[in-house]
Amino acid sequence: MNSRESQLKAINRLLDIMDDLREKCPWDKKQTLESLRHLTIEETYELADAILDNDLQEIKKELGDVLLHIVFYAKIGSEKNAFDIADVANSICDKLIDRHPHIYGDIKVDNEEDVKRNWEQLKLKEGKTSVLEGVPKSLPAVVKANRIQDKVAGVGFDWEQPEQVWEKVQEELSELNTEIKKGNKDNIEKEFGDVLFSMINYARFIGVNPENALEKTNKKFINRFQYLEKAAKKEGKQLSEMSLAEMDVYWEASKKLYK
Repeated sequence: MNSRESQLKAINRLLDIMDDLREKCPWDKKQTLESLRHLTIEETYELADAILDNDLQEIKKELGDVLLHIVFYAKIGSEKNAFDIADVANSICDKLIDRHPHIYGDIKVDNEEDVKRNWEQLKLKEGKTSVLEGVPKSLPAVVKANRIQDKVAGVGFDWEQPEQVWEKVQEELSELNTEIKKGNKDNIEKEFGDVLFSMINYARFIGVNPENALEKTNKKFINRFQYLEKAAKKEGKQLSEMSLAEMDVYWEASKKLYK
């Protein structure tokens, strides 16, 4: 691996390139904080995909793209005389030191849960009025639900045992079933949301990241369905013209390949 000196040299190289691009490239000169926003979101999702695929080379590339965006934002900030890359780095350094008194202070912790509780308490002392202030409004719903539950658990608002959460899941499923029988669409939607929320909470208790779990299932389904499409095409068949029984033959075969 690279030495610390080489790592810092690489960062300086990137900063120099960013200066050049901002001065000489028509596209880079035109960019603003707002114009980069949707691109940053896209790059973050591409990084997330690489992580789920466990593709270390792709992770390296996508981290570079994300790092470029950080440097780009810092460059624009410096042009506005608001902040530069040093301010960005020092800001997170200061926060990490303040939020880890068990490392940089005299606070004692026994486990990860103690660290998380201290983290949320410290944020409240910093002036936040709610532990949920740090949950971005634009997060995808599954990720947001998971973060909400994680944060309130950090201040003690939580179940004690996984069995209790599973009972809640069963209760919410029963309420959903009741509303389905009544046929009220609005109430069905509300109860369905409660089921999802309770399942996401249960995932936390059994050590499963619900977003990762669902995305892995999405990928598995895509692979299996595309296998089905290719297998049918090889035999000159169209899926729309096949019966479910015929498609199921290919589907079962795909399950052996993509478990």
